Amino acid sequence: MPGGRLTQQDRRQIALGLADNLPYAEIARRLDRPTSTVTREVMRNGGPAGYRADLAHRATERRAHRRGQAAPRGVRAAAQPYGRDAEAVSEFTETLTTVFMASGLPKMMARVLACLYSTDSGSLTASELAQRLQVSPASISKAIAFLENLELVRRERDERRRERYVVDDDLWYQSMIRSARSNDQFAEAARQGVAVLRPGTPAAVRLENAARFLDFVSESLMRAAEQARDVLYAPTGTASGEGGER
Repeated sequence: MPGGRLTQQDRRQIALGLADNLPYAEIARRLDRPTSTVTREVMRNGGPAGYRADLAHRATERRAHRRGQAAPRGVRAAAQPYGRDAEAVSEFTETLTTVFMASGLPKMMARVLACLYSTDSGSLTASELAQRLQVSPASISKAIAFLENLELVRRERDERRRERYVVDDDLWYQSMIRSARSNDQFAEAARQGVAVLRPGTPAAVRLENAARFLDFVSESLMRAAEQARDVLYAPTGTASGEGGER
């Protein structure tokens, strides 16, 4: 697989693929690149509908120029624990941001969530987030409120009574449960529609099939989430039969 940055010709191939409504995976296959590279490239440069190869290439050159001129400060210049490569960490965080954006999160909310997930502690204060992302505290406050509403982050206070924003294993479990419950709401509405539209009619049959399908999926999803939490997130001492710290 070729290394290095995307070339201008690569970007033209991406633009052609988007014009042909090809999925990111197929565009990446034709370029012999990871799908995440293509996804990140498109999302950073206007999205599927607004992507322009020449504009994207110039924007990338400008970003590279600014990085070259920037003083060594912030996340990129910070010493990384465990011998990590600072540039690789930054690239991964951008990739994770792109994945969150592709799932429907606005850019700032995606950046905050990716920043939290790429820290060892899994928690940061508002000021720490603002410093790492080089944005205003107001932007962080708005993003956190949005993410809290989706139950993708939670708040807690540390020993200095500072408010910290946290991502942990239980949030994925809660996300799965919330998804299952949203399916339940649609299934219940569909069953009400069956009665209104008269059982046996084409529209009623369609709704009844949807409700049955979602009932099955929700039950399976909740059961899988419970099992995964019990098996994967069990305390270390319990899972291994040994004592000690978690």
